[in-house]
Amino acid sequence: MKIKETLLSILGDLHPEIDFENEDALVTDGVLDSFDIVSLVAEINSEFDITVGIDELEPENFDSVDAMEKLVESLLD
Repeated sequence: MKIKETLLSILGDLHPEIDFENEDALVTDGVLDSFDIVSLVAEINSEFDITVGIDELEPENFDSVDAMEKLVESLLD
């Protein structure tokens, strides 16, 4: 499964009512709260066998699916 599709699946499980493909201010607009980020990071770490560290926990890394995809790609390299 591709990174973006996996992220969309994880996000859809968290909040099925949100259109994550078109939202680009998930953290900035408060769509995702700190508990959502903790759950999301745990799922990302598990799904991709990576570790999202403290340094990566910046709002811009989680404001959109594209930003999360770039983060995962950078940690996989």
